[in-house]
Formats: sequence, structure tokens, C-alpha cells
Amino acid sequence: MGQKDDLLSNKVRENQVVAIKAPKCPPPEGPEGPRLRGLVILSFWAVVIFLGVPVWLWTTSIYRARLPLGEMLGWADGKACKPSFPLQIAIEAPDLQEAEATHLMSLTQHALDDRNEFSAHHLRLQLAKSIRPLDRVNAFMPIIEGDHSSQSIRKGADGDKVGECALTVSLQLDDNIAVPQSELRKQSTTLDVRYPASQVPLITSSSSTLSSYIAAQLQGLFAEEQAIIEYILTTSQSSASPSAQASPSTNRELRSRRTRSLHPDLAAKLASRMIRSLKYAATYHVTISLFTPTSVPSSWDIETAIGEYFIPLLKSLSAISNFTVDTQVQLHANLSPSVHLPEHDREANVWTLRDEDLSGFINAAEWPLSPSIGAGPTLNFILYVPDQSTSPLVVKGSRASSWLVPQWGGVTILNPSWTANGTANGTAPTECLSKDLLKPALLTFSHQLLSLLGAPDTPPLLALQLQTLTRIRAASLLLSASSTMGSLARLTVALPSIAIPETVSAAVDTTLAHLQSTCNALKEGRFREALDHARVAEAQAEKGFFEKSMVGQVYFPDEHKVAVYLPLLGPIGVPLIMSALKEAKRRFAARRAKLSTTRIE
Repeated sequence: MGQKDDLLSNKVRENQVVAIKAPKCPPPEGPEGPRLRGLVILSFWAVVIFLGVPVWLWTTSIYRARLPLGEMLGWADGKACKPSFPLQIAIEAPDLQEAEATHLMSLTQHALDDRNEFSAHHLRLQLAKSIRPLDRVNAFMPIIEGDHSSQSIRKGADGDKVGECALTVSLQLDDNIAVPQSELRKQSTTLDVRYPASQVPLITSSSSTLSSYIAAQLQGLFAEEQAIIEYILTTSQSSASPSAQASPSTNRELRSRRTRSLHPDLAAKLASRMIRSLKYAATYHVTISLFTPTSVPSSWDIETAIGEYFIPLLKSLSAISNFTVDTQVQLHANLSPSVHLPEHDREANVWTLRDEDLSGFINAAEWPLSPSIGAGPTLNFILYVPDQSTSPLVVKGSRASSWLVPQWGGVTILNPSWTANGTANGTAPTECLSKDLLKPALLTFSHQLLSLLGAPDTPPLLALQLQTLTRIRAASLLLSASSTMGSLARLTVALPSIAIPETVSAAVDTTLAHLQSTCNALKEGRFREALDHARVAEAQAEKGFFEKSMVGQVYFPDEHKVAVYLPLLGPIGVPLIMSALKEAKRRFAARRAKLSTTRIE
């Protein structure tokens, strides 16, 4: 019985092994199977191609508004506008007949044209009777008020604006002098020229000593302004010339401007101005600080002093920029550790600071100075009152008590004349600085403010300096906005994947429109209007270039997109591709077998 059981179990085991090894085949495919399988694969590919891809492209596409790239590059390269600055000069000649005055004006104009080497900036003379002031800008300011406004606008017969009167030349007959003499009026933009009767040119004369003298005086008044504007335009065109492919005539003009040398003194002033001046801003924050190493003075009559000696200047500058003023007092303000202690000069009986210590005089680590926070830069003006034991304190060598910190502010040392009874100048207690004591310091701050804003040193008249500053700022903003337009155009071409929203397109259109208005206003001598348009153009250009939604796309290159989409598209794409290849291979094999069968038959 045992042997029979073993044989039976072995047979069962063999049958089980055979049953396990037998493969399970799928049911036979019907005649419609290949066609249905092909339709299924084709339907998947149709959904991907005609639905998935369009939806993907639509949801991931980057909107790029249309920009006038050619026009933008034209402004950047200096082809769209050639700025010019025609300054209108009014001639008053009450002692001359109309024919004599006209002839003298013509001779003076020819002399000016012969002296001028920079055609973009030129003076245009006209008899005063054709100029009618319409508004009196800043006439409420006693510092610049007068009969002729610094920004008066005249109208032609058709009522169109044709220019602003920059200066009035008043010719006055004086038989008590032998040669012409001139003097600027302090309260108006008028140049008084006194001349003897013998200097009046004849109608038939082709030259005149008086006309040459007037031309020389006018050229001298606006020489620094002309040099500054020439420097600004030449620098801008030189930087744009590599990409501009300028014409031969333009290249010759640039070379002639570079080779033309300025007077050494004027060149030095121009270089100093470019270093110290701030970039234009619509709003500046002014902080006036009182620092002293002791506990006195602990207060100052600063509000009254600012209102009388500083605010009038800020009101005059309001047509160019806005200003806010803050004040602060800091007691026990020690000098920077890097500054050497003041040295006593026994001969002059003064305490001196070394010139090399001026740059480290400000103790930025301990003094609470206002940083540039907000919409505009901050200008810091420091009034330092030294200890009585080290007073008077001046700069060694120059004996100056104030200095300018380029693009930052200024420092003024106030040295009151201390008396034995503990008063300063015998007029105020040591604990408080009166308005009269603060007057010299605030006048110094006013001069430093003009220097930081880029106002020229000549002519020595505030009204004319403000006119010059208006023209300089208009030119700088025009070139800055044009350069920004070129940078935006080149960025758009270099990065085709960057988004360009409609806000950028609108900002570009506004910028170009105001740039054109600025250029037209400059050519017509309407400089205040040109500055207004240039400010809008600069603001809109910066707004368009630094658009948040556009700048963000710069940090998502194509490699980032591949890293995002590959894990998603891989699992979907591989089965589709493999099934399509397998189906194509099956159809190719079936067709090949069919061809072989046909040949055999």
C-alpha cells in the first residue's frame, strides 16, 4: 500500500507542475481588433494635440505688448531729437532811434554768432518792445523780484508761445564815461550797459566797439552754462555712438567737440560741479542738524531763522524740485575717532583741523543722521558748535569754517564770540542760538544747496542761476529718459521670454510723447515747460523699465521650465509614444507579411 501511495502522489505532483508551467494566452483577437486599437491610440494623440497642447500654450503663454522699438532706439541714439537752447535776450535802448537800435542789435548778434562755438546753445537778441511779460515767476520772492521776470513768456502776433526772456540788456547813454561799462542789477534779471555817445555805431558801419563789448559781456554771463550743457550733450552722444552707427557728419561734430578745449578755470569748475551735484529728484529731504561736544547750546531759534533765511530759496527752487525740511539737536556729539584733535595756532590764536581730517569729520557711527529713505534723497547740513576751549575752530590753511560733502550735504562750524559772562556775542545766552547767530550758517547752507543741485557759480545772480538750472535739468532728464527707453528696447529684444504688460506699453507711449514735447519746447525757448515734460518723461520711463511683473520673468529661464514640466510630461508622454511606436511596428510587420504572401502565391 505504501508504494502505491507514493506513485500516486508523484503523478499528482507532476500534473501540478505541468499545470503551473502552462501559459495563459489572451483570447484571440477578432478582425476588428487592430482597427479599434489604432483608433484608441489615435484618439489619445488627438486629445493631446488638438486640446492639451493649445490649452497648455494658452495658459503658459507670456503676453508681450507691442512696443515701438525703432522709435525708442532712435531716442536713445540721439536721432529723434537734436536739443537746442535758444536764449532770448531783450534789448532796451530808450536813447537810440529805432534804426540805430536795430543796427546795433544786428551787429551784436553777428558778434555773438562769431564767438559761439557750440551751435546748440545760442543767444538771440530782440528789441524789448516785441517782448511782453505775461507772468512773473517767483515775483513774491524779495530775493529775485523785479521789473522783468526770470521766466517771462512772450507771445507773437498769432498768440502762440515763442520763448522766454532770459535777460534784459538796458542800454543807457552816459557822457561822463569814455568806454562802455556794465553791471547786473541785484533785484532783476537786467544787465545795465552804460555807453558814451561816441560809441554809437553808424548805420553804414559793419562793426562797432559797443556791439563787441555787449557780445563779450553776454558771452561771459552764459559761458559756464554753455560749457555744462555742451558737456552733458557730448557725454550722452558719445556713450550712444557705438550702437547708434552715427553718420559721418555727426562723428565729425563729436570729434570737434571733444578736441575743443575749455578755459582751465572753467574746466576745473565744470569737473567739480559734475562730481558734487546730485542726480535729479522730484523731492529732496533736507535735514539741518546742530551738533555740539558739550551740553551747550542746547536749543536754537531754528524755525524763525529757516523761515527768514532758507525758505525763500526753497520757494524759488519749487519750480524745479520740492523740498521738505527737518531739524534736530544732538548734545555731547564727539568727533570721529579717526579725526585728530584740533591743533592750536598761537600766531592766529585759532584752533585748526587738518584738511585730511575733513572727510572723516562726520561721526556717522554715533551721530543720528537721516539716511536716504523715501521718495527722494536726503541732504544733511550740519552746524557744529565747538567747545569754548577749542574755539574758534577753522580749517588749517584755508581758514574756512565750512565745506561741502559731494552728493551728501555740507558742514558749517559756528564760532560764537564767547564773553566772560557766559553769552555768545553778548546777545544771547549760551544755551540758545539766536536767529542772528544762525544767519551766516543758513546762508552758507543755501549756497551749498545750490552747489549740490548743480547750479552754476556764474552769473552771480540767483534768478539767472535758477534759469540755468532749469535748462540743465531739462537737458539731463531728456537724455536720461531717452537712455532708459533704449535700455528697455534692448532688454525686450535680448529676452524674448520676458513679459511686457500693457502698463509698460502705456508708459512707453507717454514717455515718447513727453520726450517729443520736451524737445519742441527746448527748441522754442520754453524751458520751464520743457522741464515739466521732461520730469513726466523720466518718471514714466522709470516706471515702465522697473515694472514688477516684467522684471520677475527675468529669473525664470528655459532650464527652469524644463525642470518643472519634465516630471509631469514624462509619465504621460512615454506610454503614448511607446504605444504609437508599437502600433506602427505591428502595422509595418503585418504589411510586410502580406507582401511576402502575395509574392509566394
